[in-house]
Amino acid sequence: MTPIFELHRGTAPLLVSLPHNGSEIPAPLRERMVERARLAPDTDWHVARLYAFARELGASVLVPSHSRYVIDLNRPSDDTSLYPGQNTTGLCPVVQFTGAPVYLDGQAPSPDEIAARIATYWQPYHAALQEELARIHAAHGHALLWEGHSIKGSELEFLFPGRLPDFNLGTSAGASCSPQRQARVEAALAAQSRYDFVVNGRFKGGYITRHYADPARGIDAIQLEISQRIYMDEATFAYDEAKAVDARAVIRSLLEAAL
Repeated sequence: MTPIFELHRGTAPLLVSLPHNGSEIPAPLRERMVERARLAPDTDWHVARLYAFARELGASVLVPSHSRYVIDLNRPSDDTSLYPGQNTTGLCPVVQFTGAPVYLDGQAPSPDEIAARIATYWQPYHAALQEELARIHAAHGHALLWEGHSIKGSELEFLFPGRLPDFNLGTSAGASCSPQRQARVEAALAAQSRYDFVVNGRFKGGYITRHYADPARGIDAIQLEISQRIYMDEATFAYDEAKAVDARAVIRSLLEAAL
């Protein structure tokens, strides 16, 4: 079986979590899906590659191997909606970001299957995240949890109207991060002119950002959702280094400002 995740332990007070980078779908499960879903189209494609520089900053980096279609690691295990009243996808998604089904008729997971996926995939990832965050906090007295995400930035009317900004910074409306740290990151975003951005817009931070943040104890959590158009071909999922070099430089400036 493919390992559930890869954890690189660093030396800085920074943990970069990339919970939607994985794209693997086990063959028996893939056979139950519609043709498009078998390609794992809603993957946060190549974010581990974009964030490879984080190791140079001394960051710990946590990267899963399996697709969010197997289980969404950035959802609570009880599948409570993170955005009440808005379209979204669940813990074990049955719809794609387009609103189209993930599964063939009658093939969606049962409650028992979902429970098994939680035990197999969700719990080990979160145990590793919690343990590494605790180690960092114990070593430094404070910690930053940075959630790296990406999404197709247009034509996803099921999730949001129109065009998503290039950079979408989320701090759970300020609840997951100290005002000083958020201000530094916002200033770094404002200092560049290539990309547009929004703070606490459509994507304010998912379960991981909200659940593990504890600013009063010195544990800040920030989510960055970027539009895939700025570093890849959204149609083919191909990485575009010519685009990515600029996007990566801005992401690095944000992490440096946060640190």
